[in-house]
Amino acid sequence: MKPRSEHLSRRDVLSATAALAMASSVATAKPPVKNSYNNALWYKQPARFWEEALPLGNGRLGAMIFGRVAQERIQLNEDTLWSGGPYSADNPEAYAALPEVRRLIAEGEYKAATDLASQKMMGRPLSQMAYGTLGDVLLTFEGAVKPAQYERRLDLATAITTTTYSNGKGHKVRREAFVSSPDQVVVMRMEGKSPDIGFDVTWRGPRSVQIPGPVYAGHDAKLTPPVTTDWIMTEPAEPLPEGVALASDGAGAILCTGRNEKGDTIPAALTYAFRVKILSDGQVTFQDGRLQVRGAKTVTLLIAAATSFVNDHDVTGDPVARVRQQTAAAALKSYEALKRTHLADYQPLFQTVTLDLGHGAADLEPTDQRVQKAATTDDPGLHALYFQYARYLMISSSRPGTQAANLQGIWNESTTPPWGSKYTININTEMNYWPADPAGLGVCVEPLIRLVEELAVTGAKTARAMYNARGWMAHHNTDIWRASAPIDGPMWGLWPCGGAWLCNSLWDHYDYSRESALPARLYPLMKGASLFFLDTLIEDPKGRGLITSPSLSPENQHPFGSSLCAGPAMDRQIIRDLFAHTIVCGQLTGEDGGFLAQLKQTHDRLAPDRIGQAGQLQEWLEDWDAGAPEQQHRHVSHLYAVYPSDQINVRDTPDLIRAAEKTLAVRGDMATGWGTAWRLCLWARMGEGDHAYRILKDLVGPQRTYPNLFDAHPPFQIDGNFGGAAGIMEMLLQSWGGDIRVLPALPSAWPTGEVRGLKARGAFTVDLAWRDGALTTCMLKGTPGQTARLIYRDQKKTLTLGPDGTARLTV
Repeated sequence: MKPRSEHLSRRDVLSATAALAMASSVATAKPPVKNSYNNALWYKQPARFWEEALPLGNGRLGAMIFGRVAQERIQLNEDTLWSGGPYSADNPEAYAALPEVRRLIAEGEYKAATDLASQKMMGRPLSQMAYGTLGDVLLTFEGAVKPAQYERRLDLATAITTTTYSNGKGHKVRREAFVSSPDQVVVMRMEGKSPDIGFDVTWRGPRSVQIPGPVYAGHDAKLTPPVTTDWIMTEPAEPLPEGVALASDGAGAILCTGRNEKGDTIPAALTYAFRVKILSDGQVTFQDGRLQVRGAKTVTLLIAAATSFVNDHDVTGDPVARVRQQTAAAALKSYEALKRTHLADYQPLFQTVTLDLGHGAADLEPTDQRVQKAATTDDPGLHALYFQYARYLMISSSRPGTQAANLQGIWNESTTPPWGSKYTININTEMNYWPADPAGLGVCVEPLIRLVEELAVTGAKTARAMYNARGWMAHHNTDIWRASAPIDGPMWGLWPCGGAWLCNSLWDHYDYSRESALPARLYPLMKGASLFFLDTLIEDPKGRGLITSPSLSPENQHPFGSSLCAGPAMDRQIIRDLFAHTIVCGQLTGEDGGFLAQLKQTHDRLAPDRIGQAGQLQEWLEDWDAGAPEQQHRHVSHLYAVYPSDQINVRDTPDLIRAAEKTLAVRGDMATGWGTAWRLCLWARMGEGDHAYRILKDLVGPQRTYPNLFDAHPPFQIDGNFGGAAGIMEMLLQSWGGDIRVLPALPSAWPTGEVRGLKARGAFTVDLAWRDGALTTCMLKGTPGQTARLIYRDQKKTLTLGPDGTARLTV
């Protein structure tokens, strides 16, 4: 797959090339200083494409920094800038059609069931709203020429990008950028050796960028190879979008105001604003619609952005007042003070976990070069970097008080992003949060809890309108307006377990953190999701237990030309977990025992998992797997029970584990980015470390990872980054079924290493070290007197934490 061009005109390309052509051999930049944790991405050239730019974020504001010399591009996002406005897509005809759809499915009339569901049961409108972009702030530098020396990098330990080069006068120029959570602004600092920094600030508004469609396993997803003129220069100016105003705001600032995009039939409801303020020792003026800086030695650029979004049913906020206040407050501080505050906020989160998997010569190579070689060489430092990068992305895209991380986290350059950059809750949103708690970032789960709380309100209306059921539910997608009706057509959208899976994710968060206040917050959500299934589960006509209908196995077709079916394996597995978790949560909160007893009885009547004639774990209630049209489908939905659940495991269900292995062998190791990451997690959970490692190498290689380490579905989806990090941890530490498993899937390629700060269920913190493939250190931290069951190889031991809250495993 080749990314789109940067839409340069021929004239721009020719003039840029003539002025600033540079051979790719500009290799005078020195590699970053080697550190024990390998926490830097670095490059010898600026970003040509968006997938090469470096992401910054504070959970709410996102910025992509390109590091260009002649014209820096800062692409901006604000996490509440979505199309449309408050709406409901519930279909009033759905419930009347439900019995007939169920009958047709039961009688094997799948096409007729699909046709009827398409006409009567789908949401109106049939698609949800899309996450957008604020466009680009462009800094066009006067007198720019080919630099003698160039380097750009992202330091994960500080969440700061730096771009350094020597300008045409031989003077060193340095740019630093970060997005501050305490001060809620994007900050860029420019420093030179003499007062010769000069540039114009303009804005290019949101636009629909043509992004290549999905490319699946076996296709070439590599970017265009480097060429000898790979410096990106001035991009053409574009007129402001209709209804957008850009004007001087006084005191070296510009203010932009506008309205979001409409989405299908839903009118645009949000207004947005951003303000750019410049603090400099040079001259700052406004003329011809742009800020101009001349004769500066130091420049601090502050960018604030906001929308009128208050919540999913209130859009009466004042974004202009917010951005004025934020930039004004930040401008009262020195750059050094802004940076100190940023580091004091960010570093305590990032520093909770360190990982060292070993080092080699590749540590000193630019990141893009390492990715190109990753699938065919061993580069343990890159794997550690990939893991820490995912933690960095989590901190940067999901913080308390922000929106949850969507399909692209918070980074998106288009008003028409892939799949709307929504919340796809049949795997992708849940996968986003797989690494949060075990990687020491449980605080980042708070936005997901709020998303589910808000979705439960709209989902209760959908449950009543579509199914005449109590409680709440959601189908396979939602957006910022918390839409819960089925979309995209019945073959993808008529799946009733999105809300249930989200509840299971929230329970995992409790199981890791054991925060005493969480059960009271989670129980109403879990009870509501359980009530829906108490009202909607039906008896299998063949007497195999309780099942869902209509449903599907995301997003796969069975052999009869449809996805619609009754009782797919994933549904039964998710509901089994939901009921079990709700029972425990209800006991913790003092719920009436009668309801919990009913839930237990229903739990025990759910249809069990089944093994097919080929020895595979059945994806459907019937043995249809061999006839399915996509034998290597990206989803492995029926393996939910292996990971992230533990219903099927190597300890208790060996026959089902063998069936799961058979399924994975047929599915293949390579899929979409996130599909590959899920396979990594599954093989690691089953203790197959070397197999998991082979998948990890492919995941981090050029087919599934872009030069900036973004996951390539392709195109970019962030869930592959998060799923990959979860898989790396699963190779080193597992906690399920009441046990903590130490180095359960350690690959032979990581013979020596160390990890500190991983979390295990039960609120344990675990530090590990190993040498020559054998454990040397295992330290547990937690509450004094707490007990833990540990398994290392064939050794099982129960440890009791001492008065200092620690215990050490001796082997």
